Amino acid sequence: MSKIRITKQFSFETGHALYGYDGKCKNVHGHSYKLSVTVIGTPISDTSNVKYGMVIDFGDLKKIVKEEIVDVFDHATVFNQNTPHVELAKELKDRGHHVILVDYQPTSEMMVIDFADKIKSRLPESLLLHSIKLQETDTSFAEWYASDNK
Repeated sequence: MSKIRITKQFSFETGHALYGYDGKCKNVHGHSYKLSVTVIGTPISDTSNVKYGMVIDFGDLKKIVKEEIVDVFDHATVFNQNTPHVELAKELKDRGHHVILVDYQPTSEMMVIDFADKIKSRLPESLLLHSIKLQETDTSFAEWYASDNK
């Protein structure tokens, strides 16, 4: 049976700052991120299976990505835990803001690596994560492909 790619798209709002950066992005700012997640697999051929003909139910893929990425990062501010921004992060947390401290520079490039690891750990064994595209503006995005990361 043919391999088929299934893609689900998501959107969320996240703030961040790039510590040590030499441009405007060193300041706290936000993006309306668009995330596309593509998995590859073979459609289920068991006619008695309620998911017959599907690679994965779009709802099942949505559940994974929402729990691992969207619900965590939406309306949060992300800082590298190894920067002086941790003082600002603590202040924001103390005031009830949703802050995430990560062990990487929160660029789109590093976020897609993090997202790929989170999603791969939740996929059924019959599926492979094919690619992730994280778009931070209309003209700027980062992509992760399994074929580039073997």
